[in-house]
Amino acid sequence: MRATAAEPVRPGYRYYVLAVLVLIYALNFLDRQIIGILGPKLIEHFGLTDTQFGLLGGIAFASVYSTLAIPLAWLADRFSRVWIMTGALAVWSGFTALCGTATSFTQLFLYRMGVGVGESGGVAPAYSLISDYFPPSQRARALAVFAFGIPIGTAAGTLVGGLVAARWNWQTAFIVVGLLGLLLAPLLRLTVRDPKRGGTDAAAAAEAMARTGPEPTPVATAAPVSADSRRAGAIASMIMLAIGAAALAVGAALYLLMDQRNAGMTWGFAGLLATVVGISLWIARITASAVIPKKSFWLLALGAASSSICGYGVAGWLPTFFVRSFDLTLSQTAWYYAGIAMVGGTLGIWLGGFFADKLSKRGKGAYPLVPAIAFLISAPLFIAAMNSPWLIGLVLPGGGTNAQQLILAFLIFLIPTGLNLAWLGPITAAVQHLVPAAMRSTASALFLLINNLLGLAVGFYYFGWMSDLLAPRFGDESLRWAIYTGMGFYLLASALLFGASRTLKRDWVA
Repeated sequence: MRATAAEPVRPGYRYYVLAVLVLIYALNFLDRQIIGILGPKLIEHFGLTDTQFGLLGGIAFASVYSTLAIPLAWLADRFSRVWIMTGALAVWSGFTALCGTATSFTQLFLYRMGVGVGESGGVAPAYSLISDYFPPSQRARALAVFAFGIPIGTAAGTLVGGLVAARWNWQTAFIVVGLLGLLLAPLLRLTVRDPKRGGTDAAAAAEAMARTGPEPTPVATAAPVSADSRRAGAIASMIMLAIGAAALAVGAALYLLMDQRNAGMTWGFAGLLATVVGISLWIARITASAVIPKKSFWLLALGAASSSICGYGVAGWLPTFFVRSFDLTLSQTAWYYAGIAMVGGTLGIWLGGFFADKLSKRGKGAYPLVPAIAFLISAPLFIAAMNSPWLIGLVLPGGGTNAQQLILAFLIFLIPTGLNLAWLGPITAAVQHLVPAAMRSTASALFLLINNLLGLAVGFYYFGWMSDLLAPRFGDESLRWAIYTGMGFYLLASALLFGASRTLKRDWVA
């Protein structure tokens, strides 16, 4: 059932829909991030290196999550967004449960890819739904509330996964959280309606006209995509397909002719990934042609991706860091990190959306400017939190007790954990305004393609690879130093978003 212009959406129902979408997004991140708390168990059970675990948590999920999001979002811009999200929830929950049955690294890798297949249809359609339920003046805050699903899901995955694995085993943890999603899929389908696309934008324009008289205040409008500019998406698609074909050819030669099977499989996987991206870009070539020429899109996407390299990486590896460097048990880590993720993440996301909506009245550049400042503050505070014994030692001889060190680290971690997520409301809201309403799901998927292929895939892998690289020198503390090196990505993200704050007004579509 669809809401129409003749059936205005009641405020109470609007907030109900938002609450359901937050719950679904929490399940999305619960199933995605549970692998972080289960890391020590999985590494021990399968005899993995940190690099292998980085592949399991990153590329296995992100490769399909990022690429399939585009064709699914393209469908969501044309058909029922609610149906697509319901099917996506059922698929990712089912594969999460199957992860608990894996008997080898390869099986677990494939099941994690299945989780990515399902979750690829869960986010971009939700962005579009929220944009059609909430007017532009409330959109950043509404998307920030939706992003509460990230800290809620991360905290729930950490807590439930850690406690269940400690009480029973990691297999049971996967099965329990997977079945939970399957039980909730009917709630989404039966109670959430698909609203009229662009309805809140039209209502906002009508209100502006009523306030200013018959000559409304001019606003930017969507310029038609010319035949020449439509070629941008097609050209990008052809480039990725050519790269994919070349990589597949190299992989086949290495595997079949040179008997280098590992290298051949790596090249083959990369070629297949590039091919899927190329096909996805061809499907979405009209929307891709609308955003590719816009400098703001690239600055927003690459800025978010740079922050996500560190954000996803730190979130995935901090539980293992707490076990190795803070000497916490799995149960203790579950409670400790769940608290950090829930409290810090929720406050940071809300404040990011709140300040962006308030400051945007002075200019659209506020949307990327708020997270740009947040990232500058995050990096040194993460390092400070990881060195709480040294900080206490500046005041108390001997560095204080272990309990004092953990409390201080917890309090400091709350701040950068929140600042790390402050971009979600402002940046996703800004991306919605780079294209007309009918293109929002697909534009969001193109944004997420860049954000997740670089952020999730590279981030999770980078910290594991760097930890193994530094292990000969730093031993069990190599993960600490790997996280230190990753803080540079926050500085890069800040620079890119500062750039976006200068270009966004020109690229804005009302």
